[in-house]
Amino acid sequence: MSGEALAAKIDKLPQNLKQEALDFIDFLIEKTNKNKSAITPKPGSAKGKIWMAEDFDEPLDEFKA
Repeated sequence: MSGEALAAKIDKLPQNLKQEALDFIDFLIEKTNKNKSAITPKPGSAKGKIWMAEDFDEPLDEFKA
């Protein structure tokens, strides 16, 4: 949808709804900017934060019988 088509539709709205539409557009712009500024994880950034128990591969006691 072009900007002109969007503006034409907004012009058809009553004044109170025009303000609501503009507020929503501001919300969408802010939401988009937050997504762009999110930190992108880098490979290896969790090194040392995750561990596995030494007996991870051992059979569980419940299944030994």
